[in-house]
Amino acid sequence: MSSGRRPRTETEEKKVKKGTLKQILLITDGCSNQGEDPVAMASLAQENGITVNVIGVLENDVIDEKGMAEIEGIAMAGGGISQIVYAEKLSETVQMVTRKAMTQTLQGVVNRELRQILGSDTSLEELPPDQRGEVMEVVDELGETSDLEVLVLIDTSASMKFKLPTVKEALLDLSLSLNARSGKNSFSVYVFPGKREEVGLLLDWTPQLDKLTSVFPKLAAGGVTPTGPAIREAVASFPKNRSLRGLLRRDEEQFLDETM
Repeated sequence: MSSGRRPRTETEEKKVKKGTLKQILLITDGCSNQGEDPVAMASLAQENGITVNVIGVLENDVIDEKGMAEIEGIAMAGGGISQIVYAEKLSETVQMVTRKAMTQTLQGVVNRELRQILGSDTSLEELPPDQRGEVMEVVDELGETSDLEVLVLIDTSASMKFKLPTVKEALLDLSLSLNARSGKNSFSVYVFPGKREEVGLLLDWTPQLDKLTSVFPKLAAGGVTPTGPAIREAVASFPKNRSLRGLLRRDEEQFLDETM
């Protein structure tokens, strides 16, 4: 029996193949204490079409209220999701957050398209069940076929010292999970603080996250937590944003001057 779905046009097929989802995956266990407001930097990321997701890693079974508020605020401003997790559950959480954020982003795109086609008050949730099911099939397909750029941003401040091996395992598991997709994957990994600067490049954009194994053992934890500068640098490092790096920094300097 036919599902009743019309065949996609050539243009729609090209959109499915050429779409690129961009994510920053922030892994941290504490509050920022240096540089710009990370929530403002997350808003900057979203303005550039980049979703910011945050995983808070528990320490001694607790995370303070300030840290929780910052994690949730960054994710909300960045249009992403946040999750608090014990270190031993980090691997499955990284995969879940990344895929859930992909679906959430795609649903947002679909809702915008529906409003343009059917009216400003129409959303995915308001469609009849059969139509909603068909749209979700398209969302699932886009999640598998769209190109994906994930920049992993790792807090390497002093309190993360004993959690870094778990972070390494989580990222390798993420690579294996995403490599099963038919769409192209590209990864980049930054750490904060860096050895000499607020943010350090650990792995430049590559389709092979397993290359991380050669450089990860050189990581050393210590220092402050410049989360805001790290997100700003992450935004500028996406392939199409690299030429905007200086402009972004000037904009943020102006923003700080106006708010001080």
